[in-house]
This record gives sequence, C-alpha cells and structure tokens, in this order.
Amino acid sequence: MEENKTYTPADYKSDQAVRWCPGCGDHAILNTLHKAMSTLGIAPHKTAVISGIGCSSRLPYYMNTYGFHTIHGRAAAVATGFKVANPEMTVWQISGDGDGLAIGGNHFIHAVRRNIDINIILFNNKIYGLTKGQYSPTSARGFVSKSSPYGTVEDPFIPAELVFGARGNFFARSIDVELATSQDVLAAAARHKGTSVVEILQNCVIFNNGIHNAITDREIRADRTITLRHGEKMLFGRDMNRGIVRDGFMLKAVTVGEDGYTIDDVLVHDAHTPTNFLHQQLAMMDGLGELPLALGVIRDVEAPTYDEGVCMQTDEIRARKGFSCLRDMILAGETWTVE
Repeated sequence: MEENKTYTPADYKSDQAVRWCPGCGDHAILNTLHKAMSTLGIAPHKTAVISGIGCSSRLPYYMNTYGFHTIHGRAAAVATGFKVANPEMTVWQISGDGDGLAIGGNHFIHAVRRNIDINIILFNNKIYGLTKGQYSPTSARGFVSKSSPYGTVEDPFIPAELVFGARGNFFARSIDVELATSQDVLAAAARHKGTSVVEILQNCVIFNNGIHNAITDREIRADRTITLRHGEKMLFGRDMNRGIVRDGFMLKAVTVGEDGYTIDDVLVHDAHTPTNFLHQQLAMMDGLGELPLALGVIRDVEAPTYDEGVCMQTDEIRARKGFSCLRDMILAGETWTVE
C-alpha cells in the first residue's frame, strides 16, 4: 500500500473500449472490480490481472494494471508462477465456468489446495459463451444446448463443492446484479492471504439468458437468497423475518415468531472458524428449495500460503548452502567435464 495515496475506480480503467454484448453481466463485474480495487489502496502497478480464454477472459484489456491474456484453462498456472516470482504483487485470476472448471479444472483445484495468494473470480453463466453456446461443467443435467441438443446426461460441478473438496480457505459468492455485495466480497478476497475464490453468477444474454432467474429475479430474490455477514444473524426475506437454524445436523429455514422459533434460534455467521462443515452446508444451499442461496463471504480462514512457503524455503536453503545464484546451486553438486 502506498502511504497517503488515494485511488479512484478510474485509476484502474484502461482506455480500451469494452467489447462485451450489451446487457452482459460481465459489465457489472468489471465495474465492481474497479470499485473494489479503489478501496484497497493498492497501486495499479502493484496489481496483475491474468485470464484464460472466454468472454470473461477479455477483462485484463479493460484494466490499467499489468495483465496477461493466457491460453485456455491455464490462468491458474500462470497466476501461480507470476505470484511466486513476484510475491509483492496482488494477483487476480479471471476465469469462466468453462475455462476454469473444464480444461482448467485440475489447475483450479491445485491452486486452491496449495493456497497460493491469488484471487480467483469465477464467472458462472453455465454455458460456453465465446464459442457460441455449448454446455459447460456447471450446466444442469438435461440442459439443452448446441452441443447437447437432446439434453445433457451428466451432473454438473458445483464450484463451492470443488473449493471445499480442495481444502479451500476462502469462498464467497455474489450475483452480477448485486453490485454492493460483489464489491464487498471482491475487496474481502483481496484482503485474504491465500487462494480466494469468488463465484459470481453471471447472465449471458445471448446464449443462456435468464439462467439464474429462479434465484435472481427482483420479485423473488430477497426470499431466495441470503447475504451472510460475519458476526451477524443469518436473516433473509423481504421483511428480514426468515432465518437459518440448526435442525439436528441439517440446516432449516424458519420464520421468526412462528412454530416456536425466536431470534435466539437463528444462527450467527462465523466465517473465520477453521471447521468447514457449516461453511460447506451454507455454500451448498441452492435457493431452489426451502433454503436460500448463500451470498457474501461464506468462509475466510487463515492458513499458510504456498508462495510464502516457497520464499522462506528458498531463503533458508540459500543461507545454509551459501548459494547466491542458480549457477552456484548447479555447480555445488557433483560435476564433470566432457572432453
């Protein structure tokens, strides 16, 4: 952070014309990312934005930061190398559900497992947009698309489930139209040391328009979603009179004041507890049944990071072995000369 320096969203905007379809949810995500970055106090030249391939992966062009538009599915690998080589930089990875979870799925889970200090924004529109409408790893069973004209016969990945399965320490979720929530979770992701994953449900107006409407429609959104905040009661609904309670080992949505439930029964969100069982339960609520879809920062737990571990190990070996450069290390072992 540069002392006494204040940044505005405009400081992070490039001069490039934004080339996404009118109405695409990517516009809102870009806007909230600019705003989130301005609240962090991190200079643009101390920031790198790295993407793979896809509509979302055009985002680095619209940032006045360092950027790298890499190859399909390899954004996490490049971001990992960049962060280890430049530990002082703040690194953002931009991926779609296809780029990040299909060809990039292996890189995704290992970045999360290693806990590299990068911020992954996963744009989830449940479709391949740039390549014109094939089903993706997050498309639901039975989904009809150009590559599944009779409906898919497979079950989708749930991004949150992958993160928890890979022992993730930070997971948050937002919706492209929830601008304030998106800005808050992106800023929280950047402040977290380690791999942070922010899933943003995004609408593709051309190939999958309205895919999230059962949750995001303005008339029902308050009853189908809950925004979690650390230290606050898990309340939701148009009148904020609905709450999440324990029902044995399961979660249950109740109306406060009915069936004997009081405000004291409603759970308080603790994003920082190392135990991830409740975090996983919250993250897996889908908003399509009794329980609402969880938005906000669901899990935010401290743990050792890969990049710091590599730097500490390198410094320790260098000091103990007396290496000043790579050549010293190579010539320290057994060598021979070929005549």
